[in-house]
Amino acid sequence: MRIAMMGAGGIGGYFGAKLALAGADVRFVARGSHLAALREHGLTVESDLGAIELASVRASDDPLAFGPVDLVVIGVKLWDTEDAARAVLPLVQAGAAAVSFQNGVRKDAILRDALGSQAVLGGVSYIAASIARPGVIRHVGAMQKLVFGEFGGAASTRSQALLDACLAAGIDAQISSDINRSTWEKFVFLAGLSGATTAMRSQIGPIRENPRARAFLLGLMREVVAVGRASGVALAEDFAENRLAFCDTLPAQMTSSMHGDLDRGNRLELPFLGGDVVAMGESLGVPTPLNRAVLDILSLHQDGRAAQ
Repeated sequence: MRIAMMGAGGIGGYFGAKLALAGADVRFVARGSHLAALREHGLTVESDLGAIELASVRASDDPLAFGPVDLVVIGVKLWDTEDAARAVLPLVQAGAAAVSFQNGVRKDAILRDALGSQAVLGGVSYIAASIARPGVIRHVGAMQKLVFGEFGGAASTRSQALLDACLAAGIDAQISSDINRSTWEKFVFLAGLSGATTAMRSQIGPIRENPRARAFLLGLMREVVAVGRASGVALAEDFAENRLAFCDTLPAQMTSSMHGDLDRGNRLELPFLGGDVVAMGESLGVPTPLNRAVLDILSLHQDGRAAQ
């Protein structure tokens, strides 16, 4: 399977390395010092599940440099989604499918508008991974899961091919018959985790152990569930409580990528996480005061340290 990883950070770097190690033909699209390191030294993944060292990888800042591919995996930051779609459009026009494992619930609509509905699979990733230094991805904990599927739930050869490649690589993967609901299920967890860890400047361990912080985390997720249900998504009424129980199973040192971006002074995906919860809540008449608080608290940092 020929796969172009549009973005070689935590998602593209980790899962791309796993797939390449298992024999898939993976090409990495990156930029800056990370691209230079990939070209010179290859790709390394540091993980408690076992280190991966790929001495040589195919890497470029141009997705068209690799020739035709079967699948484009979108793993860029959310604000780069439209630019990424334009960059890979020729690959899709040549027959490639596209799947996003980004955060949020807006990503797939953006891609389907840009690339055509038939070209795009829905996708969800569960992993705590990021670029530790150029050419090196650090994976925390044991969670490394991909969920994907066709919109509408139909079986397809491309979904099955991706599943086969993932399972051969030791990736926890499954095909979803309702990928929109799967995306919202991830969004409930991620909006809560990102909002709490970033606003509180804390890993998940102290948050879930402190009664008031734990209640705040649960409240954030309850608001997302309410917005999702009002949008017509079949989320269980107690799904936020289900995700809080899931949080109790995570490594205490786990945090969110947005918290890491705040620490590094980078731009935040805030408008696509808590920001979207607030905006959708306003349009649907669903109160979201806790997500509004996170949005307001982090607004000073939304565009990164350089903007300040």
